[in-house]
Formats: sequence, structure tokens, C-alpha cells
Amino acid sequence: MCGIAGFLGRPGSAEALERTARAMADAMTRRGPDDAGSWADAEAGAAFGHRRLSIIDLSRSGHQPMASANGRFVICYNGEVYNAPEMRSELEAAGSVFRGHSDTEVLLESIALHGLDATLPKLIGMFAFALWDRERRELTLVRDRLGIKPLYWALFGSSFLFGSELSALEQHPDFTGEIDRAALTSFLRFNYVPAPQCIYRGVQKLMPGYRLTISAGGAPRIEAWWSLANVRDRGLAHPFEGSDETATDALDEILGDAVGKRMIADVPLGAFLSGGVDSSTVAALMQARSSTPVRTFTIGFDEPGYNEAEHAKAVAAHLGTDHTEFYVTAAEAQAVIPDLPSIYDEPFADASQIPTFLVSRMTREHVTVALSGDGGDELFGGYNRYFQAPSILSRTRRLPGPALRAGAGLIRSVPPARLSRLLAGVPRIGGIPMLGEKLHKIADILGRSPEDAFRALVSQWQDPDRLVIGGRETVDPVWKEAAGDLEGFAARMQFVDTLTYLPDDILTKVDRASMAVSLEARVPMIDHRVVEFAWSLPQHLKIRGGEGKWILRQLLCRHVPRDLIERPKMGFGIPIESWLRGPLRDWAEDLLSEERLRRDGWFDPAPIRACWEEHLSGRRNWQYRLWGVMMFNAWADRR
Repeated sequence: MCGIAGFLGRPGSAEALERTARAMADAMTRRGPDDAGSWADAEAGAAFGHRRLSIIDLSRSGHQPMASANGRFVICYNGEVYNAPEMRSELEAAGSVFRGHSDTEVLLESIALHGLDATLPKLIGMFAFALWDRERRELTLVRDRLGIKPLYWALFGSSFLFGSELSALEQHPDFTGEIDRAALTSFLRFNYVPAPQCIYRGVQKLMPGYRLTISAGGAPRIEAWWSLANVRDRGLAHPFEGSDETATDALDEILGDAVGKRMIADVPLGAFLSGGVDSSTVAALMQARSSTPVRTFTIGFDEPGYNEAEHAKAVAAHLGTDHTEFYVTAAEAQAVIPDLPSIYDEPFADASQIPTFLVSRMTREHVTVALSGDGGDELFGGYNRYFQAPSILSRTRRLPGPALRAGAGLIRSVPPARLSRLLAGVPRIGGIPMLGEKLHKIADILGRSPEDAFRALVSQWQDPDRLVIGGRETVDPVWKEAAGDLEGFAARMQFVDTLTYLPDDILTKVDRASMAVSLEARVPMIDHRVVEFAWSLPQHLKIRGGEGKWILRQLLCRHVPRDLIERPKMGFGIPIESWLRGPLRDWAEDLLSEERLRRDGWFDPAPIRACWEEHLSGRRNWQYRLWGVMMFNAWADRR
């Protein structure tokens, strides 16, 4: 796992070009503390910089940037190709000779022998890389299918820049850091900047499954090399037709192989374990393939409603893993907050960024690689909105508008915390975590169309155009594509989430948190073969009886007793709501003060101040809305 950076621009001396490339890469030292390298083609004005976290082949044979044996290609690569051993055997049979045993060299020699077009479909892994073709004098950027690894690019005048983080691009002398108000508007809706947008004008994220090719003085050519829409369409055209048992067997084989491939490393390895279905499944499949106890890691909190450590401990005990847990105090969690703008590089405001960083930091004290369960919710229908929202809309669609508005108003009139207390003893719903918050979400979707309801459910500020001065939100074509093209509201939500929320929030959160402590996080649940299998499954194998991830639960129950995992879904969070009214109040007030908001000129202070005052009074919980504004302002201060 590494940090990559580089540029294509004006010709110059190799020494000067490499100096700039090294400065870009060194801005990401935490992504690669083990080795550094640079390369330049002085005549073409191309240069690469690389920081390496050594995972496979710890010797100098894995040093980057790396040139192919025939001298035609140079690669600057971030990621892991898990089927590199099989690919290497095929290449050796065809006459390729290797200097070391890194997956970088396997990828490079496959491109040299077969070409990029033929190589990409073979890859099982996560990656973002830059490839320079000396013969054609072309630079190509490639990002993995699901967007596990990040890749930014920009064209400033005659300079084309790229890097794993914005911090790398900022080191180039041609970089200009003007805030894009349209991207800021989108950020306030989602609490992340959706791809291909970037917080800086003129900078973009390369979309998952895409490649970009550019020659000196030319315009970028961008095209998809893998498409989730194609996977979806093939799955619908050729659905899995076996029984529940054979479907579970098939998932066991495919996901088990994905997990097994991600257990190959030349450094210590373990797994995050929250005690939920996804991470427990990954840990169980790891332990089933290991002759020694697998290392598992979790963090706990003393605050009620936020602690999953006891569940994780019970699962670990049953599986027989070598389990480590760490209980975090409020003070320890709050101490991370000042560092969040530099850890996440671009404005990012999913509050679970804090526990994700804390568990990564604790895990890195013991291992260098950790497997994660991320992606199971999107693929197998795990989010509550996938089955609750369609049910609510179906049951209320015949009710007259005035009745729906009255019901929504009644729910909103009671603060979420009080709603949770009032309904605590009600059968079936009283024990749902954050029940009041979820009822307020329900109030927000009553009377809406399915697509509008989904957008409301995943939005923090429902009208961000009103907040950002001069901001105008762009319409994402992904939302248009999903609307009506896919039978079933839940399936449409899963499709959009996999293209947006998964790479731009979940995977971004894990990548930045783990890389901040030089930990490689691997995500077997979104191996593209698992993704393809999941989209071939009928919905009743994912959502059944008002519960998501049905088939994953069946698989997990082959390894863990059902009573250890059957409980309401919990988010991976911390009590930001109460902290903002308590120990974080002064910090928040400084970031949300009317004077500051007017001085900075990004936001209309009135709606933000109204939310802040409502939050402080306890009438509403606006923690996520406010967190977004505060994280942007904190990021702007750091920049």
C-alpha cells in the first residue's frame, strides 16, 4: 500500500522534475513510510513520485517507480493484486523473467506482455496506478472497480497533475487551490464530496472503474473499463436459480476465496471485528482458513448505545481468535478531532471517522494489514432504509396529504431523545438504537416519491443551495440512471449507494484513517466476484422478513451461534450529539459563530445558527448537519 503522485508538463532537467515529484510524494509519507522513489522522463516532462508501505516483497526488488523488463513502461502503483501468484505463473510459462516477487512487477510485466486492455479484467484487487508508455509517450491513470483506492487529477495550464491525496497536488508549483462552491454545496448535503467532484475547482476524482489517458499538450480521454451497471444488467438477465442452501454454499465459496486471497502478506495481519454481521463473517472465514488464532481488534466506549465491544468479544471467544480490545474515553476520542482535517485531506464529515481512526491506530500497534467487513450492507441489503423505507411508503401512499403532513408534524414536535424514552417499552420497536432519530427520518419521507424519499434519507441538509453563498448543486447522473431503470426501490437504493456512498464515504473513511497510521485495510466483501454474485441473487435472498443481509446471516450462522449476532443494527459512531452540548461546545461555538460565518463568506449564517440553537436547547438533534459545517471550517482553517 502506497502513495503515488506525479505530473506531465513542460520538459526540463530530470533533477528538477524529480525534485518536484519527490515533494509531492513526501507530502504523503504516512501512506508509505518504508521507502521512497522518483523517476522522470526529462524530454517528455513526465515525473513520478512514490511512497511505499512494504507488504509484499519487502526487498529493494519492490522499489517504485518501476520499469518493465523491456524498458517500455514505467509504473507508479498503489494497491494489492491478490491473484498475482497465479498471474505470475502464467507469465513465467510465457517466458517472463522476474527480479523479485512483488505484485507490482507482476502487474507491470502483464501489461508489457499482454497490454493494459487485456490485463485489467484479470486483476483481483484494489489499486490506483499511473503508467507511462515510453513508446507512445502517453500517461494512463487507472482506478479499481469499486473505488477502494483514491486517485485525484487536475489540469492547470499545461501541467497535468495526479496523486493519491490532495496534499500531493498542493506541492506542485502550478496548483491553485480555489474552493469550488458547487462541490461545497454537495458536501453539505452528503457530508462528503461526491466523485468526480473535488473541493478544489479544477481538480477531479477519477471515478471507480475508469481510466484516463493523456499525452503532452493533449486533452484527457476518460473511459470506463468496468461498469457496475453492466454487472447489474447481467445479474438481472441471468439470475441465480438455486435453492437457499446452494446459494449460501456458493457465497461461502466465493467470499471464502476472496478472504483467503487477502490473507497473503509478508507482514503481520489481522482483522477489524465490531461484532456485527459483516466483520464477524470476515473474521470467521479467516479463522476457518488459519491454523493459528487470527488477530482481531475492536474498540469500545463506556457510553450506552455506542458500545459493540462486548458483542465483538463474544464472537471472538467463539471463533477462538487472538482478540484485542481497547476502551476509549471521551477525552481520547475528542483529542483526535483537531487532526481530522489533515487525516482526511479533503473535507469529510462522517462522524464515525473518529472511531475508525482510533481502531486503526490501535490495530497498527500489532499488525500492518487488517481485513475489514465494509461493503456488505450495500451488496446484501443491510441498511435499514432498504427495507423500512419501501414498507413505510407502501403503507402510507393511499393516505391523504393533510394526514401525512399532520403525522410528520406530530413526530417532529417531539425531540428525538424524548421519543426514544416514550417508546422504550413498546414491543418490537422499543429496543431499536436511536429510535427517535429514525422516526424523525421517517417524518422527512412521508408523502414523497421513492427517489425523493431516498435522497432525503441520505441527505444532511435538504436544501444546501440555500446555505452556500453562490453555490449551486450539480445533478448527479447516477441518481437519474437508477431512477426507474431497476425494478424494486430497495435494489435502486443499493445500486446508487454502491456507486456513491460506498466509495465516497465508507471506503474514503477507511482508507484515510488506516493510511494515517500506515495500516493497510483490505475489503474482501467487495471483491468484484462477490459483487457480481450478489447482483445475480434475487432480492428475497438479501432482504427477508423485514431483515437485511439474509444470506450473509445464513453463512455466518455456519460458524457462529445465531444468538450472538441477532440484534438490532448499530452504527459505528460516538455520542457527538451530547458532546456538542458539553465538552465540545466552546470549540463548536467558535466554528459556528455568526461573526466567523459572515467573515468567511461561505455560508448564510441564519439557518446554521438556528440549527445550533435548536441543538443546544435539546429540541432537535442536528449533530450531523452541524458536524459537516464544522468539519469544513476546521479544514479551511488548516489549509
